[in-house]
Amino acid sequence: MIQRNAIKSWTLLPDVDVILLGEEEGLAEVAKELGVKHIPNVVRNGAGVPLISSMFQLARENSNSELLCIINADMILMPDFVEAARRSCMLRDEYVLLSQRWDYDITSPIDFAEGWQSRLREDVRKQDQLHRPAGSDFFLFPKSCYNDIPDFTIGRAGWDNWMIYKARKENWAVIDCTPSVMIVHQNHDYSHLPGGKPHYEHPETNENIRLAGGQANIRYTILDSTHQLVDGKLSRPKMTSLRFTRKLELFLRALFFFLPEDTIENIARPKRWKKRIKKIFGNR
Repeated sequence: MIQRNAIKSWTLLPDVDVILLGEEEGLAEVAKELGVKHIPNVVRNGAGVPLISSMFQLARENSNSELLCIINADMILMPDFVEAARRSCMLRDEYVLLSQRWDYDITSPIDFAEGWQSRLREDVRKQDQLHRPAGSDFFLFPKSCYNDIPDFTIGRAGWDNWMIYKARKENWAVIDCTPSVMIVHQNHDYSHLPGGKPHYEHPETNENIRLAGGQANIRYTILDSTHQLVDGKLSRPKMTSLRFTRKLELFLRALFFFLPEDTIENIARPKRWKKRIKKIFGNR
């Protein structure tokens, strides 16, 4: 139900070409039903988990668009997303567009009758669950970017953080469109993953971290954005306590590059360190 809601919302967007990647059960049938492309032959690792490098390659080979977007199949999009994409490509040549998501508890299929966007926005705002600026569920970028994706596995931790790290390393604009776009994430459990465990508890996550170049490169989040899209214009993000802490962490990491990762994090984020100490010793 969640995936049908998401994919249906994509098909209603103007000037968008939807491509579903993979061989999961029911995917071919829903692609045919909704009239979208389906490419099944995604390369997988030894455990059968699809590789993002293969997904990117297949998208490039099967799309004529100058913009590409990888997005999880639980995300509902509305026309403001397309407008943000259009505006971004007018303002920058090399960039990645991302945003915080709005988490939404849903129990029934969305009625896509006229006015569905307004009804959905109202319901989402009532629940008021703007996700913290960590964990990115989509990346939109020009076709010229991200030509050298490592063999990350999809649905495991780390690869999304690397996408932001890569953009910052290449001096591309990292554009946070949270002020301009409502991206809706339909809440779910992890029953679709082996053992019902969250993605960060699987061995492929460790391999993703290794391919990303280590822990430091997977700490990048929306807090590392260089710009925000506000009213159709790019501006520098306002300095918040979270952004200040993140900038301090990056400064200390560059200055004391010889220290372990956790040491830098404990210095930059003492509250988090205190919580860890309390968790370890609290019941003793």
